[in-house]
Amino acid sequence: MALMISVSGIRGIFGTDLTPENLGRFSAAFGSWAGGGKIVVGRDTRVTGQVCEDIVAATLQSVGCDVVQLGVATTPTVAMAVLKHSADGAVIISASHNPAEWNALKLLNSRSEFLDAGEGREVIRISEDQSYRYKRFDQIGSVETDSDALDHHIRKILDLPYIDRDLIASKGFSVAMDPVNGTGAIAIPPLLNALGVDEIHAVHDEPNGRFAHNPEPLPEHLQDICALVREKECDLGVVTDPDGDRLALVSDKGNLFGEEYTQAAAFDFILDKKQGPCATNLSSSRVTEDIARQYGQKCHRSAVGEINVVQKMKEVNAVIGGEGNGGVINPDLHYGRDALMGVAMVLQLLAERDITSDHYRNSLPGYVIRKSKMALADIDGDAILEKAQNVYRDYDPDTTDGVKIDFEDGWVHLRKSNTEPIIRIYSEGISAEKAKELADNVVEAVQ
Repeated sequence: MALMISVSGIRGIFGTDLTPENLGRFSAAFGSWAGGGKIVVGRDTRVTGQVCEDIVAATLQSVGCDVVQLGVATTPTVAMAVLKHSADGAVIISASHNPAEWNALKLLNSRSEFLDAGEGREVIRISEDQSYRYKRFDQIGSVETDSDALDHHIRKILDLPYIDRDLIASKGFSVAMDPVNGTGAIAIPPLLNALGVDEIHAVHDEPNGRFAHNPEPLPEHLQDICALVREKECDLGVVTDPDGDRLALVSDKGNLFGEEYTQAAAFDFILDKKQGPCATNLSSSRVTEDIARQYGQKCHRSAVGEINVVQKMKEVNAVIGGEGNGGVINPDLHYGRDALMGVAMVLQLLAERDITSDHYRNSLPGYVIRKSKMALADIDGDAILEKAQNVYRDYDPDTTDGVKIDFEDGWVHLRKSNTEPIIRIYSEGISAEKAKELADNVVEAVQ
């Protein structure tokens, strides 16, 4: 496995692909691209996080950047800190849902958004050319620690006019959580306390980076939290990925909402408050269109990737956006996926409508989305996508990002991953059988 370099940063297995040498080179390139300004640095709980943070922070100082270190922090907390400090960017040290041996540098600009394609390519160019310059001893940057970043993040959520802490507290909610020993372990309990949640129960809540199960919040990995919700008779279960930007929900019956329905709940909540379009990516469920239609609004689609959704949101002036992987983007707070914001909106929705989470989930249109992948070790990914476009040309496939084929009873989307050497295969139907059937038919046709 080689180091994966993309416009969003670098990613690899620490000690094999991701080394101190390329961490330093890429950090120096980013610091130079940022003009030697102020850079926020935060990390998730991975075992290699501290050593990566030390390398990154020191390298940024060496090219003249003033560094604000957050230590362990969720990705959305880092994004909020960029705005708090009027910083010129941020480095998030996290490989998100990848296994514990991986780590990565993810880069934010001064708007606290992930770099767009042009910005990312320029950082890559500087890294490859090694055109950065280290500063003299009397010109290196400073370093400071911000221990208030999480509290600031939570305060900003509670300051939103539609988050009513007293109403939420009046319901006496009991909430279970599974942060998979990631940053949610330090962020979700203070958030729930600030919202007035009555009881908090947890599994896998040691922020030690040793993931108790596969960190991607998929159904097959979340049986412990479902059992906890049933055992403690909780009103809701919340699951975060290692860096706290994705949110999965569990109903009071111990049943998973499905990641797609985190976004659906957020869209429903915001569109009930304000008029305006919404935006999501091509791989997200049709439930988003259904909810937007209920409010007389349009749901716009973008290429997969948080920055692509953000750009579409800005283009259409969307009031809410997100991705079907449990990512909620509320522009009233910041343009980035935020599990903490998602938790607050879902609890507010349940409190306002005075319904159980199971009742709410069952009130939403029913779709089943299936996510699988095709390894690219010995396969030409571009040839696969070209063949899919040709085979299904009568369906007018969308080639904005890979190939998406819409059928009357569902859809299939094939795209090359930006973070792994695979083709992701997403499909959706009115049942699990239909979703699998559609995906199997397409895969058979293109292999």
